[in-house]
Amino acid sequence: MAATVYRVRDVHKHFRKDDQELVALRGANLSVEEGSFLVLLGRSGCGKSTLLNLLAGLTTVTSGEIRYRGDLVAGPQTRVGYLTQQDTLMPWRTVLHNVEMPQEIRGADKAARTAQAMHLIGQVGLAGFEHHYPRELSGGMRRRVSIARMLCSGPETLLLDEPFGALDAQLRGDLQRQLLDLWAGSGRTVVFVTHDIEEALILADRVVVLGPLGAIMLDLTVDLPRPRDADEIRMQPGYLHLYRALTDAIRQATK
Repeated sequence: MAATVYRVRDVHKHFRKDDQELVALRGANLSVEEGSFLVLLGRSGCGKSTLLNLLAGLTTVTSGEIRYRGDLVAGPQTRVGYLTQQDTLMPWRTVLHNVEMPQEIRGADKAARTAQAMHLIGQVGLAGFEHHYPRELSGGMRRRVSIARMLCSGPETLLLDEPFGALDAQLRGDLQRQLLDLWAGSGRTVVFVTHDIEEALILADRVVVLGPLGAIMLDLTVDLPRPRDADEIRMQPGYLHLYRALTDAIRQATK
């Protein structure tokens, strides 16, 4: 039986805005198993990104607790990589220098960190672009650089917040396949946020549909065979049943 990487217990998260207190999560509960690919699915405003920020340790709970491998999450951890929706590449640094930055911050030997960064640049299909600057790359290429930089820190768990949402369908499909290739057989745990049902079914072992304030509307195992392809997944037996179940759960969340 797989170990539990994350355990979220009765988590509440409130924010202050002016003189008002806004509730983002109320009594959220979740567990994430080691080596799994979990997708958090739901409409905007349901608390997906808030929960991911809490898992990353970028913000703290109002009440309740989040544990990572049994330890309370009290801040960012080097064992966890986080890829946001926004492009956070340093425009004055080349692809190589962007990718190796996590190891540079740690004080790693220059030759070792350069070798690791070059390997990862090749893994994400950007060999030959290591001396280019972000302004010289397409949106999809910059996303690949961001993935390589995240992996350069050597994380065992990856948190991704709608990383492909701003890309066109073809680029999104390419990066979905690349992410699955990087995950398969690696032993890494992935928590991926999206509002796209098809993307969830292409990527996930398990989909958790979130409703208002982080309520779990559905916790669904995705048993479609791998590898999965956006062009072919609709033809797989069981796809339509899973799609309808997720659609119904999202609709139920808005009632």
